[in-house]
Amino acid sequence: MTDLTISPVATRADRNAFVDFAWEAYKDDPAWIPPLKDEVHGLMNPKKNPWFGHGRAAFFLARRGGKVVGRISAQVDDLVQTHMEQGLGQWGFFDALDGEAAAALIAKAEEWLRGEGMTKAMGPITISIWDEPGLLIEGFDEPPIVMMGHARPQYRGWIEAAGYSKAKDLHTFELDIRCEMEPMIDRLIKAGEKSPRIRIRNVDKSKFDQEAAIILDILNDAWSDNWGYVPLTDAEIAYAGKKLKPIIVEDLVKIAEVDDGEGFRPAAFMLTIPDLNEMIADLDGKLFPFGFAKLLWRLHKVTTKRVRVPLMGVRKKHQHGRLATQLAFMLIEFTRRVCVNKYGIYTGEFGWVLEDNQGMMSIAQLPGAGINHTYRIFERSLGRA
Repeated sequence: MTDLTISPVATRADRNAFVDFAWEAYKDDPAWIPPLKDEVHGLMNPKKNPWFGHGRAAFFLARRGGKVVGRISAQVDDLVQTHMEQGLGQWGFFDALDGEAAAALIAKAEEWLRGEGMTKAMGPITISIWDEPGLLIEGFDEPPIVMMGHARPQYRGWIEAAGYSKAKDLHTFELDIRCEMEPMIDRLIKAGEKSPRIRIRNVDKSKFDQEAAIILDILNDAWSDNWGYVPLTDAEIAYAGKKLKPIIVEDLVKIAEVDDGEGFRPAAFMLTIPDLNEMIADLDGKLFPFGFAKLLWRLHKVTTKRVRVPLMGVRKKHQHGRLATQLAFMLIEFTRRVCVNKYGIYTGEFGWVLEDNQGMMSIAQLPGAGINHTYRIFERSLGRA
């Protein structure tokens, strides 16, 4: 193959081509769900995405004969430098039609990262660990649920051919939520229901900013020792809350409060959301002229076949005792009852979960649950810049 060029995204037309390329890459893939283009543009836009308050990114297109045949981003996050590893750069938004384009794109991303002083590259991560981390390596036949990525099976080989090896695997678990808990877990839940020190409540959307701040404060505390953890800033918390609010269903988002002797305080949470991908699958990425009205109508009532638990956390001070397990299973069971009995939803997805997070892996392996998708994050040394 010849006539391959790699160029930075510099114009509005380039940016549109970068976003639109996904439709070319996955046009023959029945499992791919077209994302909302406005959301993708917003993720890339420094004026909209507060990630750019502590990060910087470049975006590149591969063209052959004038036709776009691939895309990639390269990004440096100052919080990654302080919370993960100094000199660690990342790349994402990776799609290509062939191995030659893939190799050239990865090389270009690495070149940019070296220019930023990075000595190690990790990817794919689009655009942070809180967005779409990892490359799908198992589970290609099932459409991804909301906030999870999809990929072509060839990508793994192309990335490995560029010298990358596994850094970490992330799993999602699918389960039939009609399955009731095992007797031992059920007894733990019932004991918690009787405890005057524990209460489980729904979020209040009329006070959503405060509720979102509580949830994300617990998240930052609960996840702070996890591999890959990068704290969410106040601006990112506000941005995430704004984006999540339209898809939040009050009785599917639970906060556990524990009386510590001085009153009840938020101790744990579980965020469960309807599968937005089901709602947007037929919109072809477009909200206008008619997609916005369709989506608003669909958000009015829970009618999806699947729900997802993307985030769950227990405050660190509770994590090493029986209470943490009790709170986690109470949150799961209370939400399960609502899904099955009120909304007639029988399928749930839990994750992502780090492969070596034994606590969350044991919770995720509920009766009837099994791994349905595995995502891999790759890494390789870049040497001295």
